[in-house]
This record gives sequence, C-alpha cells and structure tokens, in this order.
Amino acid sequence: MSQGISQAIPGLHHVTAISGPPQDNLDFWVRTLGQRLVKRTVNFDDPGTYHLYYGDKDAAPGSIMTFFPFVDAGPGRAGPGMASAVAYAVPDLERRMGELAEAAIDFEGPFDRFGERAIALKDPDGLRVELIEGGARDEGFHSVTLWLEEVVATAEVLEAMGYVREAEEASTTGGTDGVEARIRYRSTDPERGSAVDLMTSDARSIGRSGAGTIHHVAFRARNQDEQLAWRARLSTAGQQITPVIDRQYFDAIYFRTPGGVLFEIATDPPGFAVDEDPAHLGEELKLPKKYEAHRDRIEQVLPHIQVPK
Repeated sequence: MSQGISQAIPGLHHVTAISGPPQDNLDFWVRTLGQRLVKRTVNFDDPGTYHLYYGDKDAAPGSIMTFFPFVDAGPGRAGPGMASAVAYAVPDLERRMGELAEAAIDFEGPFDRFGERAIALKDPDGLRVELIEGGARDEGFHSVTLWLEEVVATAEVLEAMGYVREAEEASTTGGTDGVEARIRYRSTDPERGSAVDLMTSDARSIGRSGAGTIHHVAFRARNQDEQLAWRARLSTAGQQITPVIDRQYFDAIYFRTPGGVLFEIATDPPGFAVDEDPAHLGEELKLPKKYEAHRDRIEQVLPHIQVPK
C-alpha cells in the first residue's frame, strides 16, 4: 500500500439486501428500527424497482442498510455462501427491548455473544437483524455474519483487508437451528461495523436468493486513492475484482469471495447529500442521469410509498 493509505479497511460501508413490497420494508426499518430513509432511487439495472437506503441521522458510512424491494419477490433463505445477518450496535439494549415489547414485536433473547448482550428479530421478509449492546454513540453497524461451508479461504481474504482473528465460540443463537461455530474477525483500524463473524453450522440449509436475504456486503474506502490501492492489493492476492463503477453516491468495486459471499469496497465520497439538502434526504425520488429522461414513465411504474412519521 502506498504511503498515507490505511493498512486496514476500517469497517462496513453498507449492506444491501432484497425485500418484498417497499411499504412493508419502510415501515419496519423506519418505524420499528428507527432508521432514517436517506435516499430513494432506483435499481441501476432495473429502474422499475426502487433502491431504498436507510441510515443514521447523518447518513454516515457504517450505518447504511439498502434494499432492492421487489413487489413480487419470492422468499429467500440464508445458507452457506451467504451473509446471513446484520447487527447494529445499540447503547441501551434494555430500552430497545422495552420499545419492541410495547410495540408487540417478537424478538429472540437476550443472549450472550463474545461477552456482549444481544437480541435478534426479523424484518417483514425474514432477514435476521441483531441488536448488540455497546457504545454510547449514535447507532450504526456492529458486525455482519457470513455463513460458510469452511472459513479458511474467506479468513485469508479478510486478513488481506487488514482484519485479525479476535475470538471464537460455539452457540445455538445465530438463527440456523443448529450448533454454530463462530470466529470473529476485526479490523486493526476499527471504526463503525469493524467486526465480521465467520460462522459454520451443523444445520442443513441450501441458500436461496430472494426476499429476506443479503445480496452483498460493502466495506469502506475513505477515498478513491484508498479504493484503488485496495483493488491492486486484493488483485495481487488473487481476487477477481471489477473495474470501478460509479454508483452516484459512492464508487464501487466488487469481488466474489472464495466462500461465495459478494464483497464490495465503496468510497465515502461523494456521499448522499450530493443531490439533496442534508436536512431533506430521502424525500424525493432521485434518478441516475441515464434514467432522468424517462422519469414520468418510471414514476408511473414505481409503487407509491409513504415514509412513517
């Protein structure tokens, strides 16, 4: 890596998943989890489908959960070769449990993982979301779980990204209906979402992409120079990485890990305020330039959505 470029990726940038109808998705992530809708746009490859972004009040990297909501999506199922859960850090788990109980929303736990208290719940499409106690700052990502057949090859990729093995344990609290072996890796330059859990399970499951499953996991590059440096380093380590792709709010590169999970490295800039006032993020439909000429037709096709208060 060149001088001045970090020797470790600091953590997650965003996580992207597939959902069913967008209104159900909005209601859960805004009303139940308290996230802010920070961008409503469309799928770059399918402009008849929304791409919804949720995050903290500042729309900061390390807090961004995104969805492709397909109205007629069939149910998916997590399995080996997929990211199977996303976890948020929360400063007061007791308060969050009380809020969920008052809203009659079921959750699993509390349970202990690596010495931290946690609970788990599912979004309307069955995506596992974990809340893990720790930290006094605004809530952002804590970690992501990768369900694998074997961990060695994926661990080597994480190590090339500047992650180190932190701890391991076995439990029955990861949502697989089996005994899990879990190894936690953490960035050596940690910021939000700095942990990745590599999990194997004796439960038999064949993963299937669909509503309620994670499409890819995106890690942070603080700027374009860092991203290019990571592209070169990981290519040298044997990964087949895409060219840089302009995603309007960040630049992205992608590669499929040996364990099957799709990784992305996304830049912090330009950010989600590049085309909206920070105080009004997510209030209007924003389109990639190539689709702007078709706005009227796209708006007719997209289902109406209402952001919960």
